[in-house]
Amino acid sequence: MAGILAWFWNERFWLPHNVTWADLQSTEEAAFPQAEDLYLAFPLAFCIFMIRLLFERFIAKPCALGLKVQANGPQKAQPNAILEKVFTAITKHPDEKRLEGLSKQLDWDVRSIQRWFRQRRNQEKPSTLRKFCESMWRFTFYLYIFTYGVRFLKKTPWLWNTRQCWSGYPNQPLMPDLHYYYIVELSFYWSLMFSQFVDVKRKDFGIMFTHHIVAVTLISFSYVTNLTRVGTLILCLHDAADIVLEAAKMANYCKCQKLSDLLFLTFAVVFIVSRLGIYPLW
Repeated sequence: MAGILAWFWNERFWLPHNVTWADLQSTEEAAFPQAEDLYLAFPLAFCIFMIRLLFERFIAKPCALGLKVQANGPQKAQPNAILEKVFTAITKHPDEKRLEGLSKQLDWDVRSIQRWFRQRRNQEKPSTLRKFCESMWRFTFYLYIFTYGVRFLKKTPWLWNTRQCWSGYPNQPLMPDLHYYYIVELSFYWSLMFSQFVDVKRKDFGIMFTHHIVAVTLISFSYVTNLTRVGTLILCLHDAADIVLEAAKMANYCKCQKLSDLLFLTFAVVFIVSRLGIYPLW
């Protein structure tokens, strides 16, 4: 195991020429990012998840009800042990042959059985209220962390002059604000990764889970190798579009169609400018 770790953390790959991991050890004069700092993300991720539960229950839900967001889920299918067994153990979309067999067994017409399966599938879909609460939580967090990032970056020399990201690299002391910014972002993505299993199940579950893994990996390794200056720019740039996206979703759940369309259009513009323009070109 020691040999594998030594091979993986080869200084020739991770660090510039003539720089070793020993050079990046914190001293009394200057602090540098340490791999051990990443462990802070786990308890903080748990705290963020607990804050989210309280936020959704005591803030997001009352806001949703005040905005007349639909609280009830879809109509429930009438209880039927035979159909429930088929639905849970065999298939949620029975073919024509199975429908005819169930029709004879239950003495129901095929259309009634099709209606039951449709209602049963819809029954598993989350209510609009729950989806609104999730979006409001993400909107609130992205707005907070983006605002924090902008306020922090305004005081740094590398916001407008990106050459400063590499000035003296990797011997760039770790600023307390930068440390906080990084660890909170990392903790949030850890919380998203684990809460995805209890959140509203969407068709892009696998894609988003992969996205969260990639985000955690990039944030972690950029922190360990002290690529934090450029990392803060990327984090702030990516959060900008997510704010507008979650706001557009909330407007859609509130059935404010014109506002929702405007926000989705704004999201498209912000996404193209930030992630397809500024990010790769500047």
